[in-house]
Amino acid sequence: MTIQTADTVVHGGTVAFSSNAYEASIAIKGEHIVAVGTADMMPRADDYIDASGKFVLPGAIDCHVHLRPKPGDDWAVGTKAAALAGLTTIIPFGEYNADEKETLPQAIHRWKDEAQTKALVDYSFHYILSDTPYIIESLPAAIDMGVTSYKMFMTYDHRVSDSFIARVMDVVSSNGGIVQLHAENGDVIEHLMNKAMAEGRTKPTDFPGTCPPWAEAEAINRGILLGAMTNCPLYIVHLTTQLGLERIKEAQQKGQRVWTETCPQYLLLDETALEVLGPFAKIGPPLRPADGVNQDSLWKGTSHGYISAIGSDHAPASSAMKELGWDNIFRSPNGDPIPFGAPSIETIVPLVFSEGVVKRNLPIWWMARVLAENPARIFGLYPQKGVIHPGADADLLIIDPNIEVTIRAEDHQSTTGYTPYEGWKVSGKPWLTMLRGKVLLNNGKLEQLPGSGKFVAAGSPIPPVAGRVM
Repeated sequence: MTIQTADTVVHGGTVAFSSNAYEASIAIKGEHIVAVGTADMMPRADDYIDASGKFVLPGAIDCHVHLRPKPGDDWAVGTKAAALAGLTTIIPFGEYNADEKETLPQAIHRWKDEAQTKALVDYSFHYILSDTPYIIESLPAAIDMGVTSYKMFMTYDHRVSDSFIARVMDVVSSNGGIVQLHAENGDVIEHLMNKAMAEGRTKPTDFPGTCPPWAEAEAINRGILLGAMTNCPLYIVHLTTQLGLERIKEAQQKGQRVWTETCPQYLLLDETALEVLGPFAKIGPPLRPADGVNQDSLWKGTSHGYISAIGSDHAPASSAMKELGWDNIFRSPNGDPIPFGAPSIETIVPLVFSEGVVKRNLPIWWMARVLAENPARIFGLYPQKGVIHPGADADLLIIDPNIEVTIRAEDHQSTTGYTPYEGWKVSGKPWLTMLRGKVLLNNGKLEQLPGSGKFVAAGSPIPPVAGRVM
């Protein structure tokens, strides 16, 4: 059927698909894309957006986001930050109240209620599972509700046992979901942390030594074996090491459904940042050595298709809480852990474009893969999200490559008050975004109100686009 009229036609820009990019026009009617092609093929439209000289990508998805209740980056603050940064969809991690025996469906309903009047961008959910066996019973019902992704920690305070991971994988696999693992050997890290504290090695620069790179690779290997045993799709979050990447590549070459992401901080920063930023650079896993071995491997992994996605791991903690780590990077004076994480949701789009496309000459369709199509595929949002083709949601990110911006925390929405990229100059800026056919961000200004974002029910994972981009 020929589309006679459209609401909007975007024209003149270089449109990025998953394997190529070329000048094309996009027709939008209602919430969906209805045509993609040359300008003379487009239907008449009420509005025209001239994207000449700009890149037009599928709406960017941040698939690794932690939101915090007030005071912190809650739904209102976090999604406003995301919208102003050029994102159109986020997938944050929810948690259930184990003390009250809250089920996953109850937790999902609670989170939907919190989000629906505040969110400025679309959203789906992951859920973090702690070592609470009762929660496994509600997994099938939660997956039926469109929450198909579940994360477990192999280290730190949320650490779960291998037997618990296997039980969850059995259920998630048989119900069409995917398991995420924070893969580090928790027993080894706990031993090394306690040893460091006993010996008085508690400066910020002492932190990376308690989380050695091999501890990540060992845990990844265990996770891969558990995934193979249960036939469960596996996603390794925030990959940081060459050793870990080799384990993942081996599994992928055997045909196992093992996928991974990395984050800008692991591509761009190293452990010397702890000398300057101290506890503000404490993230988990830690920043790796400055020899560049891991960073180079991660860049190659994204360009060769072994690393499918880039997520921000936005994990905001207040400056006051972080400051306590200058004297003891592990524990505050009252014994509480110094929080991990850094604000990252507002820098992921500009850093991926500037450092990947501009500085390292990766093609623009590489960015369309790692920030849109592959996250949508892995987390069950494809083909509704992540692509520019008829029938998909009309989510677009249009970048002006000719603008240079300096990153400053004072320009950000996050309540944390800092960024590890203070003073960085980045080339390119999100010029305009569309969310389901409506302009969301327009030259730095938001045109939608809180509540314009909607929950997107996730389906089963499908393999991401792989292979070299160049």
